[in-house]
Amino acid sequence: MRTRPSSASRLKRSSSAPASASAPRHFAIVGAGMAGVVCARTLVQAGHEVSLFEKAARVGGRMASLQTPFGSFDAGAQYFTVRDARFEEALATVPQVCRPWGANAIRVLDSAGRVAAASLPVSEPHWVACPGMEDLVTAWAQPLAQAGRLHTGQRVSSIEHDQVRSHGWQVRTSSSDGGLHVFAGFDAVLLAQPAEHAAALLRASSLDAGLAAAVADVRTAPCWTLMLAYPQAVRPGLTTLGPQWSAARSTHHRVAWLARESSKPRRSEVERWTVQASPEWSREHLHDDEQRVKGKLLKAFAEITGIHAEPDYAHAVCWEQAQTLEPLGCSHVWNAAEALGMCGDWCLGHRVEDAFISGLELALAVA
Repeated sequence: MRTRPSSASRLKRSSSAPASASAPRHFAIVGAGMAGVVCARTLVQAGHEVSLFEKAARVGGRMASLQTPFGSFDAGAQYFTVRDARFEEALATVPQVCRPWGANAIRVLDSAGRVAAASLPVSEPHWVACPGMEDLVTAWAQPLAQAGRLHTGQRVSSIEHDQVRSHGWQVRTSSSDGGLHVFAGFDAVLLAQPAEHAAALLRASSLDAGLAAAVADVRTAPCWTLMLAYPQAVRPGLTTLGPQWSAARSTHHRVAWLARESSKPRRSEVERWTVQASPEWSREHLHDDEQRVKGKLLKAFAEITGIHAEPDYAHAVCWEQAQTLEPLGCSHVWNAAEALGMCGDWCLGHRVEDAFISGLELALAVA
């Protein structure tokens, strides 16, 4: 992986930890996706106090699952692989959550939807969380929620110096019910958000231009995702609708990925498909309305799979920072002098495991 410019590395190396680094401290963590939850649980295990803020109603970030009357959809990350021993060890704490998904079913399609390769070269298992991808993050976040450390439905709008403690921090939030809140008494603030969101929050708070500049070269791409359900396909003698493969990477100009959700372990049997548009097409149609996007992606889906039936359910969502094109090149950013840090999959790449490593290594650096 190409190393990004050294601005972030200089921030990380030049900021020596304070002498009291081993004493219990209170960390505010913004963002409860994989990186934020891993960072929080690691700090708690090290004896620190954390307050974890998430603007959505549930944890998960881009591992979010969408619940529908026809079953769940993995609206973001589709699966994960395990290459780092620390990730493998952490997964062993929730053995009931993760199941292998037959990666030999992943096809490679040409632009017309024909199978160009029987399967991807597979040298490692592909895993999914059950009954939805977000359930892995949820399982790890549960002790935080039970201890009152998780604050969902709270969008952090600004980070400020604590009004009482001269070397501390406070955060202002707006809740989903319109309420405004101030949480104070933090020794450090860690941002576990997409790079663009973290930089925007720092600028809005008039804080540390160096940190925001450190991630200026990180590039991400959006992704439109279409979710389809065909309950009419579940009847005697017909177990699937359309192609007999369960997942494919596509070179179609609109679609990059297709997956039969009902082929994943511990999922509903109702025939369901998730279709993810290519980065180029998603960027070109970033500001289109949902109906227009649904129509175009549904047409592409029919061209690729041969499924021309009208779905009983069709819904499209757009992830504006879905895939990292140019990562930071180091696992995290930490400025001990300011007691501000950042982590996320964008530091290393776009894999679920990248987010895990980033959150873990930031926590280890500040603990």
